[in-house]
Amino acid sequence: MSDARLKWLLLPAGLFVLAVYAWPTLGLFRNAFNETGPTGAMVETWSLKTTAEVLADSFTFELTLNSLWLSLSATLLALALSYPVALFLFRTNSRFRGLLAVVAIMPMLISGVVRVFGWLAILGDRGLVNSLAQSFGLITAPMKLVFNWTGVTIGLAESIMPYMILALLAGFGQLDRTLEEASRSLGATPMRTFLRVTLPLSLPALALAAGLGFVLSMSAYITPKLLGGGRVFVLATEIFEQATTNTNWPVASVLAIYTLVLLLLLLAASNLAARGLKR
Repeated sequence: MSDARLKWLLLPAGLFVLAVYAWPTLGLFRNAFNETGPTGAMVETWSLKTTAEVLADSFTFELTLNSLWLSLSATLLALALSYPVALFLFRTNSRFRGLLAVVAIMPMLISGVVRVFGWLAILGDRGLVNSLAQSFGLITAPMKLVFNWTGVTIGLAESIMPYMILALLAGFGQLDRTLEEASRSLGATPMRTFLRVTLPLSLPALALAAGLGFVLSMSAYITPKLLGGGRVFVLATEIFEQATTNTNWPVASVLAIYTLVLLLLLLAASNLAARGLKR
């Protein structure tokens, strides 16, 4: 197929992407230059006043730290849980391997709102976790596992796990079982083989999965909003509040662009780390 025909075939997809993604993004950038008048109405202008006010606000800095800390905690927790699952799926020769892979990523098929309400039922004061802990005499009073950072971290880690499992499976291409067998034949214990052979070879996959999980955590809104119970404030929740409750589109646009820039920088750093580990 000639290059000219290939370009014509790609044209409809390019126009679709331009209409669905690029045009709304340009509108977002345009709103960022507007201001909010004394009455709360948006004033169309070309000014950096809103941007300067948002970036100079200490609350924006607090939201950034909250978002980074929450994303880091959820990513590390999800990575610790996803890595053994992905490694098992990569190595197993079971005829049920396909079924097990579907089960691992099945949460992706369920609405995020439904999953959050499920966690509210599990982690609530009278939920499954507290009921079991009290029945075994481990605690006397219910643990506070929802409407705080703990519940949001757990729920967010569970929501990004399927994506991280897929990313790990895609990045396990450098794992060579013959190297592990050679290590075993030279007298290395399974733990030493894992630490000296398996883990170093899977570092690019870990970097890829961690970058993806971190970006998804930074942009998550449903889990911090519902599981946080209005007590967990991150960039995503503030953007929603400014756009809907306060109807302050200029501030919401500036915060959205600010978050987008952070995500692009983090994604670029993750890709660079993954490429560096492959060398």
